[in-house]
Amino acid sequence: MNKDQIEGSWKQLAGKARQKWSRLTNDDIELIEGNEQELEGRIQERYGRSREEARREIDEWRRSL
Repeated sequence: MNKDQIEGSWKQLAGKARQKWSRLTNDDIELIEGNEQELEGRIQERYGRSREEARREIDEWRRSL
């Protein structure tokens, strides 16, 4: 799935994101709205990951969809 598809399908994908990153709050999920940069920042904040680590996780997650 590409970035545009994730943004367009965020309501359906939010549950999968919540499963992958359980520390994300409902507020985080709402604020992300499919924006990968926002998701990256929230993963960094909640999990203490570097930007590169967060990006890698998002890329792997996106490929698994």
